[in-house]
Amino acid sequence: MRKYKFFLDFEKEAKWLNEMASEGYELVGKSLGYRFRKSKPNHANIKIDYRIFKKQADFVDYCTLFEDSGWEHLAGTKSSGTQYFKKVSKDADEDIFSDIDSKAGRYKRLSQMYLSLAMCYLPIFVALVTTNAIDAGAFFNPKQLYFTLGLWEKAGADFWGAFLFETPFAFFRGFAWLSFPIMIALCLIFSYKAEQRYQKKI
Repeated sequence: MRKYKFFLDFEKEAKWLNEMASEGYELVGKSLGYRFRKSKPNHANIKIDYRIFKKQADFVDYCTLFEDSGWEHLAGTKSSGTQYFKKVSKDADEDIFSDIDSKAGRYKRLSQMYLSLAMCYLPIFVALVTTNAIDAGAFFNPKQLYFTLGLWEKAGADFWGAFLFETPFAFFRGFAWLSFPIMIALCLIFSYKAEQRYQKKI
């Protein structure tokens, strides 16, 4: 089973995953969405960290350290950032973090990741603006984005068939660039929210 959700709060995310486990759905992976498999309902203790690794060996050492401490790595990769752990040993501590600073640090790393993404999108958007790749006239005259010959002279079903067919392509030609300022704005907002959570946790 796959579910799609978005969290900026690790505690709320962990709570939701623990509730899913109590309903009999065990987390087995995450990419675009959460992947679960049906299992026996249990009172799981799932915790979440946020770390990105440059080397696979460092990632393996990181997972091994937690496994040796009684925590099973459920999901996450070297470059995914979000890492999911489940307590599997009765002797393990109740949390994967030993102090407040390390627990809060994951929000700082998340904030920096979103800020880095925003800085990656920004030069692309600037390049589109400075090279006149963005056609501002499309806002005032969207008809110029349609290339079908004689489209505006058609009528009835012929017009609507051609119009509806080309509209997605016209929109992409004229407004696909909007995705860049939208992504920049969202990344900056998420970075700010994660930074706020970091400040509250320390």
